Amino acid sequence: MGCGTSGIVEVMTRSRLGQGRLSRAVEVQEAVKEIILERGLTAGDPLPTESELMERLGVGRNAVREALKALQAVGIVDIRHGFGMFVGRMSLTGLVDELAFHSRISRRELGHLIEIREILETGLAQRLIETGVDNRAELAEVMARMEAEAAAGEVTPEVDRHFHDVLYRPLGNPLVRQLLGAFWDVYHQLRDELGAPDETPAGVGRRHRDIYDAVLAGDRAGVAVAMRSHFEGVRSRLDRLRAAT
Repeated sequence: MGCGTSGIVEVMTRSRLGQGRLSRAVEVQEAVKEIILERGLTAGDPLPTESELMERLGVGRNAVREALKALQAVGIVDIRHGFGMFVGRMSLTGLVDELAFHSRISRRELGHLIEIREILETGLAQRLIETGVDNRAELAEVMARMEAEAAAGEVTPEVDRHFHDVLYRPLGNPLVRQLLGAFWDVYHQLRDELGAPDETPAGVGRRHRDIYDAVLAGDRAGVAVAMRSHFEGVRSRLDRLRAAT
């Protein structure tokens, strides 16, 4: 598994001279990133073994292992015991845990998170009007399922989340699903602290219907109003939580 060794040595030298004396582990992290970039590797591609990295970079096993653990923590490296090391897949798990923790510390942080999600979804829905909705049948099916649940007395979180997932799928941007999934995961971790929703199941269904209708009609102003209304329920729960503390 050959690679541009001179480029990797240059990275390690540059890290020492340009940024001060870094730890060996940090130097190894940068060198592994350089290997990935130089080889044009993508998620799932194999990486050199520990022994190969030690030999190529001229460092000890402890430095290599420390570097790989750090890279694994941020999703750059995927270590599969018994199989080897591979380029990792993008994950927002660390972001979810950090956001949930800081939202527990400060209600303002949670409020900022809700605001960012509203801005993001409003922009995505506007973009959707531009690009067009090519999965109308699937979206209509999810909308019908949500309204059936609302009529039965409960809109499940799974259907609510699926609605937003299907709604933005035509954009073809995998990061959208990951980012919205991260917001959902944070919200799920904090659901007990936020308390019971203020709106009825029928209200939940109606607000999603407003988003659905506005997007399909290409109504930009209607989308903005529907999104604002959609997040009112979460904001009211947050206000209630702030008032109680």
